[in-house]
Amino acid sequence: MKIKKMLKSAMLITAVLFCGTTSAYSPEELAKDCKKPKFTDFNLTEYKAPDNIEIAPESEFIIKISSWADPSTINLMAKKQPLDFRVESNSSFHKISAKLPASLNGNFVRIDVSAKSIMGCDDKDGWLVKIAEK
Repeated sequence: MKIKKMLKSAMLITAVLFCGTTSAYSPEELAKDCKKPKFTDFNLTEYKAPDNIEIAPESEFIIKISSWADPSTINLMAKKQPLDFRVESNSSFHKISAKLPASLNGNFVRIDVSAKSIMGCDDKDGWLVKIAEK
């Protein structure tokens, strides 16, 4: 009788442990549930054929980033050089503002932005612009 109770107890413990490990999230499942930051409202004109529109030298620009992005992780680059920027946050989005440096006048420039969400996943986006000569 004692062996039967011990066997039932061992089976119960095994079943509980097995169920606990199968319900755990894998890293792939967590990545699916994480909301990546979204980047919107870039206000400069992208350089695209056939229009080939150039932007004014030392232009100021904005990018809006979703509210679930961690503002302390925002990274802004122009032609692989870090840019200084300001962040204004509200409950709907983070708005970053920056100015293109004079050293980039007359060049094609890729503006890249990246950020991590509060949940830990990250994303990035970018735009190609052509800056006119001064």
